[in-house]
Amino acid sequence: SRSNRSPFAGPETARHIPSANPKSKRHPLVSLLAPSHLRWGILRRSVALLRLSNRIRSREMTSNAEEGRSYARRDQLLKIQSEVQKRWEARKVFEADAGSKPPKKGEKFFGNFPYPYMNGLLHLGHAFTVSKLEFGAAYHRLRGCNVLLPFAFHCTGMPIKASADKLAREVELYGNPPVFPSVEEDSKTEGPDENKSEEDNVVAPDKFKSKRSKAAAKSGGYKSQWDIMRSFGLSDDEIAKFQDPYHWLGYFPPLAKEDLKAFGLGCDWRRSFITTDMNPFYDSFVRWQMKKLKDMGKIVKDMRYTIYSPLDGQPCADHDRASGEGVQPQDYVLIKMEVLPPFRTKLKVLEGRRVYLAAATLRPETMYGQTNAWVLPDGEYGAFEINETDVFIVTYRAALNLAYQNLSRIPEKPTCLLKLSGHDLIGLPLRSPLAFNEVIYSLPMLTILTDKGTGIVTSVPSDSPDDYMALNDLKLKPALRSKFGVKDEWVLPFEVIPIINIPEFGDKSAEKVCVDLKIKSQNDKEKLAEAKKLTYLKGFTDGTMLVGDFKGVKVQEAKPLIRNKLLETGDAVMYSEPEKKVMSRSGDECVVALTDQWYITYGEAEWKKKAEDCLANMNLYCKETRNGFEHTLSWLNQWACSRSFGLGTRLPWDEQFLVESLSDSTLYMAFYTIAHLLQGADMYGSDHSSVKPEQMTDDVWDYVFCGGPLPKTDIPVPLLNKMKQEFEYWYPFDLRVSGKDLIQNHLTFCIYNHTALWPEHHWPRGFRCNGHLMLNSEKMSKSTGNFRTLRQAIEEFSSDATRFSLADAGDGMDDANFVFETANAAILRLTKEIAWMEEVLAAESTLRVEPPTTYADFVFANEINIAAKSTEQHYNDFMFRDALKSGFYDLQAARDEYRFSCGAGGMNRDLLWRFMDVQTRLITPICPHYAEHVWTNILKKDGFVVNAGWPLYDAPDLTRKIANKYLQDSIVLMRKLLQKQASGPKKAKKGVAIPVAEENKLTIGLIYVNEQFDGWKEECLRILQSQFDGDQRAFAPDQEILEALKQSAVGQAANFKQIQKLCMPFLKFKKEEALSVGPQALDLKLPFGEIQVLQENSDLIKRQLGLDHVEILSASDEVARSKAGPYVSLLTQNPPSPGNPIAIYMSKLEYSTAELHIVS
Repeated sequence: SRSNRSPFAGPETARHIPSANPKSKRHPLVSLLAPSHLRWGILRRSVALLRLSNRIRSREMTSNAEEGRSYARRDQLLKIQSEVQKRWEARKVFEADAGSKPPKKGEKFFGNFPYPYMNGLLHLGHAFTVSKLEFGAAYHRLRGCNVLLPFAFHCTGMPIKASADKLAREVELYGNPPVFPSVEEDSKTEGPDENKSEEDNVVAPDKFKSKRSKAAAKSGGYKSQWDIMRSFGLSDDEIAKFQDPYHWLGYFPPLAKEDLKAFGLGCDWRRSFITTDMNPFYDSFVRWQMKKLKDMGKIVKDMRYTIYSPLDGQPCADHDRASGEGVQPQDYVLIKMEVLPPFRTKLKVLEGRRVYLAAATLRPETMYGQTNAWVLPDGEYGAFEINETDVFIVTYRAALNLAYQNLSRIPEKPTCLLKLSGHDLIGLPLRSPLAFNEVIYSLPMLTILTDKGTGIVTSVPSDSPDDYMALNDLKLKPALRSKFGVKDEWVLPFEVIPIINIPEFGDKSAEKVCVDLKIKSQNDKEKLAEAKKLTYLKGFTDGTMLVGDFKGVKVQEAKPLIRNKLLETGDAVMYSEPEKKVMSRSGDECVVALTDQWYITYGEAEWKKKAEDCLANMNLYCKETRNGFEHTLSWLNQWACSRSFGLGTRLPWDEQFLVESLSDSTLYMAFYTIAHLLQGADMYGSDHSSVKPEQMTDDVWDYVFCGGPLPKTDIPVPLLNKMKQEFEYWYPFDLRVSGKDLIQNHLTFCIYNHTALWPEHHWPRGFRCNGHLMLNSEKMSKSTGNFRTLRQAIEEFSSDATRFSLADAGDGMDDANFVFETANAAILRLTKEIAWMEEVLAAESTLRVEPPTTYADFVFANEINIAAKSTEQHYNDFMFRDALKSGFYDLQAARDEYRFSCGAGGMNRDLLWRFMDVQTRLITPICPHYAEHVWTNILKKDGFVVNAGWPLYDAPDLTRKIANKYLQDSIVLMRKLLQKQASGPKKAKKGVAIPVAEENKLTIGLIYVNEQFDGWKEECLRILQSQFDGDQRAFAPDQEILEALKQSAVGQAANFKQIQKLCMPFLKFKKEEALSVGPQALDLKLPFGEIQVLQENSDLIKRQLGLDHVEILSASDEVARSKAGPYVSLLTQNPPSPGNPIAIYMSKLEYSTAELHIVS
């Protein structure tokens, strides 16, 4: 992997920047925190913290001595951030209190971020999302807002408890510290028994188990929890303590807080807290919230299908999952296809039972057309006991789901009576409900997926393209039948049965689509997928039943009626499984369970309407985000809010359950507003000097948050009123920044809960969602090493260079890209800018002191105004890459252009001071430590730049900007013309330079300008002006424009046909330009005097082109044209036009000769 160190610290920088002391024995964190904080941290915390940081640093970074390189520039920024952070903390710069009066619009900004989960260190992905909030909050602080940015830490739920339990299991199995067996040792205990008899296929009920977990453990993808903890740099003695889940809560939140401080987060840390009952104040708040929802009828108890972790013994919500976030239960109808006696030998042990092949279907209305059932020949199946009489033949995976849905003789435990293969099932005679064929047979299908459904599939070839092609293959290919032992009578007599009419496809939709798409066999997966999409959608929306009790009824109406009929007669049961694979954080594959538990009634019609109203009035910053919320609101319904296992708050009315982690995190933004008044700046809520947790009764919470009556309490009334004032001042929050993955749960829950508990004026005002973060264009991954914790990034690049690269990484919903080269370049840019400012101010006496007077002065002043205005807009839009471009890159480019443009006259002192002031303020939200250093130590200004105010600016002069672009573009064009004319008609041989005699050098430039279109071009532009609709930004049809041209003076000319050949491409070019930039493209002249601009900058043109003399001439002046001497024909061949001056270059001898000719 590439070096962690910045390359920008070479010897050439030693004059400007003090080198780091290589002999220093300081701890690495000294570069992040003030020494006083470090000493306090060492005393307060265990040696484990220091050891952790040392190990991370030693693992990720090679020492300076080993590298033999200097990192002075990076270390300079680290030194600056340490000093600045000490000053911020001493003056409590980021602590914010409510004003005495309700804020007017724009007077306050309350932004927040979904608290991160505390089972490890914060990484750059966390930093990327929180940076969006940090940059926005810092901008609003500069705008004069009272800004509140709090931060808390999430510990509720499964992950910490699961990890602690994993450690405990590893200690129990392998000792402390664990000595894990090698793969070779473990494999000796496994393997097939070659001597098994046929009877051994009858298995004990509890022996049908998957070996996937062991296989995973043996693969490279498995990592023990102990090894994961070692990767944090922890010793074995330290790791053992993490068997206690509450040790995690005491360990990681303080580390995260230190890293965020080092990052420069402008946070009011007094309001920080952790979740769970470890913080009694937050615990009380969550209990109050849940009781409020229950009292409003928003929480109910019900039997529902839920994603469930068998290992944890409880539902597995999104935040409890290692993979499969957002996956929901998929409901099927399970068709009971009875196996008809007599049973073949393989099934003899099942005699006396009712045995069914159980097929999962989403289309119960098609069961009339069954011709057979399908099994996977090589599939693994089992005969599972459902109750005392019934047996289902399905895959083990399906049986496990069934067992958690009350469809197993032993609840939650599949009872396998017999192991079977797909080959064992081929040819079974079946009686299937609703089928017109009294007896059908089970046949082989090669494309069945055993990770979907039950592994048993019904066959309806009239409406299923897959079924049609598979049955067709068996009918047409005797060799295929022979291969699987399929008898002719099981296949050949069965024909397609029309059951549904689809207007577009007729009565046999599958057959028609397969013929139309020229599908050859059941293995043509892509075409079959297309065929299925066509027939299934059309069948549901447009199909009409041709048979059965609901003949003539639309399919979409008949479907639920037929389903209910099958369920009522006992010919089918409901079955559910995860839509996709879901893995819990405890490491097991989840099932769908039918559970009786507490649910929040999201999706209820009246409540959903409120949520939609809230969303409609929110600022979501991009259309993709709004689409995501609208989609989530369309499907979200009851959500299980209780858990039996993990950490958190107990349900106040049913304390056997905990509140799950996505349900205790929907209203805590309100808790921020009063947290500092309750817990005395202690995140664990252990400071009870102001208020005791037991004093926070429901009546107190109601008074503070819901306008309830003054409660009977020992809490002083002034303190109660202060709490109420804080809440009323800060609410609603203005912005919540989050990753896009939380739209489908947490953020939508936040909307629902706010609309339930509070009136509309307290509903959220905005969400801003972003994509994930990549590192160097690759997915961030610990396993590949392409990963950085926040702490590592800060030590590697400094906080400001890290923030700079995060701002440059991207905005919007697409995945962003943190590029190490950008962070390294930021180190160079920031430190070079400091050095430049120091040098300029050291030589301040050489600068011009009069007011700005030159063209370059006015252009530079205008560019500063443009930068301030455009950067303001970008920050308002939360487009931070654009803000970085306009407020830093573009402004520096303008400064560099100004330096060159000024030439010998020198730069203006007042303008340079203004530039440094404005640039410092514009970059403050992104690089605040750098900005504070410049503000205090270079510009010698009082106070802190973070609240110094947004720079004042005059309205940008867009005409001047256009004129300056014209000047710069013209110089580029002139240089190309000079190179072309100097090269002459003959080219030198490659590598050979042709010497030019001194008297023949081109040192004179004659620049010809035509400031207004004339002749046929003028006529064309006037026609386009008359044919252009400015509001619609559209032209009349080309035929009308051509007719107008014919009717014009140009069209009446005798040589119109020749002129028309010139007019047409010109008309096309100007049309396209007008559609792109607007109607100004059709003006007859530019909005400034070209000759004046070029004359004012003739000295710059001379310096840029290396000329001794330059003249700016009008192409319409015959005397001026004659100065071109023998080159005058160039003005005819390529005449100048508005925006396109033409330069002719001459030697001094040629110029003198032309001058003499004019005089004579």
